[in-house]
Amino acid sequence: MKLYISKVILGAFLLFTQIIFAQNLSKSQFKVKGNCEMCKERIETTAKKAGAKEARYSIDSQILTLETDSNVSTDEILNKVAEAGHDNEKFKASNETYENLPGCCHYERDLQPKIAENHEHHSKKENEFYVKGNCASCKARIEKAAKDAGAKSADWNAEKQTVTLDFDSSKTSADKILKKIADVGHDNEKYKSSDSTYKNLPSCCLYDREIALGEKNPNVHYEEDTKSEHSEHADQNASNENHEKHIEGVIVTGGKAATSLSKKEAGLVFNIDKKELLKAACCNLSESFETNATVDVSFSNAVTGTKQLKMLGLDQKYTSLTKELLPEIRGLASAYGLSFIPGRWIESIQLTKGGSTVTNGYESITGQINTELLKNAKEPETSLNLFSDFNGRAEANITNVSKINEKWSQTFLLHGNGTFGNTDMNDDGFLDRPKGTQINAAYLLNYNDLEESGFGSHFGINFIKDERTAGQTDFNKQLAQDKQTAYGVGIDISRFQVWNKTGYVFKGKPYQSLGWMNQYVYHQQDSFFGLRNYSGKQQTYYSNLIFESILGNTNHKYKAGASFMYDGYDETYLIDNFKRNEIVPGIFAEYTLTGLKYTLVAGARADFHNLAGTQFTPRLNFKYDFTPQTILRLSAGRGFRTANVFAENQQYFASNRNIQILQNNGDIYGLKPEIAWNYGVSLQQEVKLFGRKSSIIADFFRTDFQNQVLVDLDRSPQQLTFYNLEGKSFANSFQTQWDFTPFKNFDVRLAYKYYDVQADYLDGRREIPFMAKHRGFVNLAYSTNKNNNGAFWSFDTTLNWVGKQRLPNTSSNPEEFQLPTYSESYAVLNAQISRNFNKKIRAYVGGENLTSYYQKNAIVDFKNPFGNYFDGGMVYAPIMKANFYVGLDVTF
Repeated sequence: MKLYISKVILGAFLLFTQIIFAQNLSKSQFKVKGNCEMCKERIETTAKKAGAKEARYSIDSQILTLETDSNVSTDEILNKVAEAGHDNEKFKASNETYENLPGCCHYERDLQPKIAENHEHHSKKENEFYVKGNCASCKARIEKAAKDAGAKSADWNAEKQTVTLDFDSSKTSADKILKKIADVGHDNEKYKSSDSTYKNLPSCCLYDREIALGEKNPNVHYEEDTKSEHSEHADQNASNENHEKHIEGVIVTGGKAATSLSKKEAGLVFNIDKKELLKAACCNLSESFETNATVDVSFSNAVTGTKQLKMLGLDQKYTSLTKELLPEIRGLASAYGLSFIPGRWIESIQLTKGGSTVTNGYESITGQINTELLKNAKEPETSLNLFSDFNGRAEANITNVSKINEKWSQTFLLHGNGTFGNTDMNDDGFLDRPKGTQINAAYLLNYNDLEESGFGSHFGINFIKDERTAGQTDFNKQLAQDKQTAYGVGIDISRFQVWNKTGYVFKGKPYQSLGWMNQYVYHQQDSFFGLRNYSGKQQTYYSNLIFESILGNTNHKYKAGASFMYDGYDETYLIDNFKRNEIVPGIFAEYTLTGLKYTLVAGARADFHNLAGTQFTPRLNFKYDFTPQTILRLSAGRGFRTANVFAENQQYFASNRNIQILQNNGDIYGLKPEIAWNYGVSLQQEVKLFGRKSSIIADFFRTDFQNQVLVDLDRSPQQLTFYNLEGKSFANSFQTQWDFTPFKNFDVRLAYKYYDVQADYLDGRREIPFMAKHRGFVNLAYSTNKNNNGAFWSFDTTLNWVGKQRLPNTSSNPEEFQLPTYSESYAVLNAQISRNFNKKIRAYVGGENLTSYYQKNAIVDFKNPFGNYFDGGMVYAPIMKANFYVGLDVTF
């Protein structure tokens, strides 16, 4: 009986001890830098070994949640985490430890300011608190507020951003004192000042709220009980956004560069966000790269005013242009598709040079440009953009992004533009750009329940109606073509698309997921060029299923899946009708190996094209980190595509060239598909200049065509000939770019590009026309500091220098209609000044081609557009002089 009573007493004692022990557990959260599942495992394991009862790390929020006994020091835990290689708000890992982490674990260290090297940190005293301030006036204000709230003494340190308090806890409290400090305008670790109080501070006292608002002091330990946790989930491209995480009302924000080169990716991937797009007029995607040195943008036709992109010295058709990672600008949309994505709709752009991942298809040869639409909302937001230039072009954009509830959000996008002016700056009787209108509307619906159910989904629908008229200024589109005396061009396009992306993350396996993408596109174009008619219909269905997981651990990742592409084409040129259906099922696999300092991505796909036969597409990307500041990349890959000779060469329809196709036993216009290999090497180096980060990137890419559909403009000025390559065709591209910040708020970007692009035509090897060997680029961006109303000025200017270009052979024309062998070199200067009056209103004014250089002979024989020598496709430079514009952005 005594033994039984003893056991009961002992059990009750143990139970009581456990209750007391549990009650003494405290929960605290800390900012810890990490990058992947390996980081998560390492951080949590280290924390538990250091004494934490429970440790949970979120990669998304960069927050480590600890449950500890009262006798366990969180400082010791964080110190151990740093010794394992992970910077945190209290300690910083040594450079040697960080560099020895696997490549996938190399997080961005420069986003963690004011952390002392090698654990030289500021130890938090018992009554020391994080308080934001800026100057001696701040110090006096903070210390007076603390004393007014009952503190015996207060000492604020500007360098450490801390206030040390001495107070009688029976008469006041730290919370009461910090609340008083916030009331006079100074954010701190407990309370945030009201916007009105902050704005009324003297200008010298306006500290940077956007970077550190509510952030835990990186120099000081900050601990609090949290009753609940909040997490956010971003889609696969959210790494390009500014991040905001919520912890019990505390907001931690971090800004990223407007354009940045991803250190994580094995390939050469540039992330471009909305801030970069605001530096120029950016009315549509074709104008989104004015401040980017990688992509060349040029007019391709003097009559229709269309713009085309070029990358690595090759035409736009060799770059995969996607929207939401779904095929977008291809087929019939090749000529005018860049104008179908308004600039104000764009949330971010990912630009990949060289071979991209095999999971996105087989068509990429020189790279991929992916556009993500607005869909991530911190809070409901409606924006209005109005734009007008001085030559009769106007447009309006309305965007609305809002949350429906915790799991659902939606986006409404509306765009309208019109060009009404008869612009003819070179007095040749032809419009320098077409007149017309466009209505463009889209709706996006997003579902995100990855945390609970593991499901997420994105739905989109888009409709476009685009009408444009070009040609001679006295052309009347209302008259029938056979009754016209003037030369005219009419282009009417209707486009509808609907898409869905659905993903599932397996429970307990955050590294394992399944995604399925589907899209349907209907595109119709009816057009005429003088007396020549061209019309086409395209229906496309695309489906892509991707499974992602690991082999053993996250050092070995793989993706596998299957895709399906259907393209139905129905084209008519003059009286000839061309119909075909392309059906392409495919399978693919990709393996990612992450080592200590390297990342290898090797993939391959097999596509079973009903007309082009079975095509095998291997691709490889390799990244080696000599140091976190010195990165070498290598890439190699194969791509193939079917040439749409009519749709992709509409810039030459505004001429009197006869089209000839030299068939070669192929099933697509009698031609065989285009196949090319691309190889690349790049070196990224970061250095300190004027005490600020500076980066230099140098890359070289070579593209070798195994087969190509050549567009021959040289056989005769009256003929446009298509035929398959017999011999060699190659493109060498070298680019070096230097980005640096000489002083605060002033960014400089310098670049130089060299191209050597040649092909074996039927009559011998020649340089590809309209491709300058040498190009120079300068971009300067400066912004003033914000005043007490949050207002500031921004100044941006971009200079593009383009060297001479080979022009098509016109020697058989009469002398007055002959072009020189090479064009002149020229420079184009664009500039913009913008004023943010507050966070809601922004106005801007700018100019394009301020050097006013324009091609005077843009149209050959413009006086006789129905004659044999008329040609509007010989464009190598701008065809408009300086153009000025104004715009207004309002956010509600």
